[in-house]
Amino acid sequence: MFENTFDPVFIAAALFAVLITGISKSGLGGGLGQLSVPIMAVFVSPVAAAAIMLPILCTIDMINVWGYRRDWHRKYLIAMVPGAVIGIGIGALTFRHLDDDAIRLMLGVLSLIFALTYFVQQAPISSESRWGRWFGALCGTLSGFTSFVAHAGGGPVKMFLLPQRLDKRVFVGTNVYFFFIVNQIKIWPYLWLGQFSTENLSTSLVLMPAVPLGVWIGWTLIKYINAETFYKVCYVLLFIAGVKLIYDGALGKGWL
Repeated sequence: MFENTFDPVFIAAALFAVLITGISKSGLGGGLGQLSVPIMAVFVSPVAAAAIMLPILCTIDMINVWGYRRDWHRKYLIAMVPGAVIGIGIGALTFRHLDDDAIRLMLGVLSLIFALTYFVQQAPISSESRWGRWFGALCGTLSGFTSFVAHAGGGPVKMFLLPQRLDKRVFVGTNVYFFFIVNQIKIWPYLWLGQFSTENLSTSLVLMPAVPLGVWIGWTLIKYINAETFYKVCYVLLFIAGVKLIYDGALGKGWL
């Protein structure tokens, strides 16, 4: 593992990670974005990779909040955000004692299960029903926790939002606003834990030029992809993310 964040090979890989994150978050409701930390963690520690990515994610969020300002659903945010705050709190308090691989395995299995529900006819889970409120809170908590640990909170949000069959722009916009809130909250415990070193922030700044290109590609992509194809892609991304999480967790456990 290289521990030089200004190594040219690392910068090239990290720029690619930032680019696909911008595309995914801006046009596909996330999914590929959670591969950014694993890609960067080939060269630096996962803790450093997560710290480098947070300012970049916040920048992507701020651009997208403007781009999707008319395309988001308040009631789904109300269902998930309180749980997300709890999840972030749990992540912050247990950060130094977590078994990251066990978390990856758990989240990976859940992601696969929900990705496979594409083949099962599902009725939307109303966020106003008792079960819907509990499920939204649970998904929000899982997302807040895993987002804090490794910026891998997209799966639980998809578990709640995909069955709603929202308009594709509303789906992406609701994701955007959810993670805008989550990432803004995460800044403070990251500061408390001393994650923002001068080197990490300098690396974030070097990678920033890839942000507007990724966002622009994402915005262009969503204009031309039809709704059914969009949802198929989202379920495929959830499946890929689940497989990746299980693989990384099993590798970390020494099972592979």
